[in-house]
Amino acid sequence: MTALLEIDELTVRLGDRLVVDRVSLGLDAGDRLGLIGASGSGKSITSLAVLGLLPEGAEVTGSIRLGGTELLGRSDRELSAVRGRRVAMVFQEPRTALDPLMRVGKQIAGPLRRHRGLSRADAAAEAVALAVDVGLPDPERLVRAYPHQLSGGQRQRVGLAIALAGEPELLIADEPTTALDVTVQAEILALLDDLVTRRGTALLFITHDLAVVAQVARRIAVMAAGRIREQGLTEQVLRYPADPATQALLAAARATGFPALTRKRTP
Repeated sequence: MTALLEIDELTVRLGDRLVVDRVSLGLDAGDRLGLIGASGSGKSITSLAVLGLLPEGAEVTGSIRLGGTELLGRSDRELSAVRGRRVAMVFQEPRTALDPLMRVGKQIAGPLRRHRGLSRADAAAEAVALAVDVGLPDPERLVRAYPHQLSGGQRQRVGLAIALAGEPELLIADEPTTALDVTVQAEILALLDDLVTRRGTALLFITHDLAVVAQVARRIAVMAAGRIREQGLTEQVLRYPADPATQALLAAARATGFPALTRKRTP
């Protein structure tokens, strides 16, 4: 059976810097993989390579296949049919990810019309339904609001609604809770866990925080200096970290009171 996402020997150079070095990862339909590493480890660049969103001039080799179809070397026009429809992304900072001049309901409705072919009226109604699904309070009012009128947590919920509007097979979440306070962070993680479970969506979760990724990922891959240093089932990696990079991340998590080995693990 073909994996949903297959990354094989991916290498990315930005100028004279080697930022991703022969990375290989796989993700099955409905699976959850946490890609974790310190700032500059190459994890976000790896995720951006999947959608062809790397900076201009990046040199990329290797292979990225989605459902068996090669994505590397595809034109931007070809990739636009993949973005949002088969693979969607939630970014770290919801304020900059949203159009400040457009009401949030229209931003949710955009991919509904583009990817699912809904009429303007049907897309507007479905946008409200998605706002309900991601837990926005008073959704019929808030879809008429502009991003600056929402809190950070509410903006990230809108980002989730936009990402899920095209019913993608794979959701990439790149540090989606880093800009939020601890309480809101927990709410967004619980929401994300619920949404991908109910929809059967595969999840690639990018973060520097082991405490965060352990709440939503079934498997973990640890990156350092552009390479995958260790990967395995979340429980196994947490209990028996083999690589110094993993051990350092776990020590940092424990220093902040992370109950990694006592909480209920995501199935």
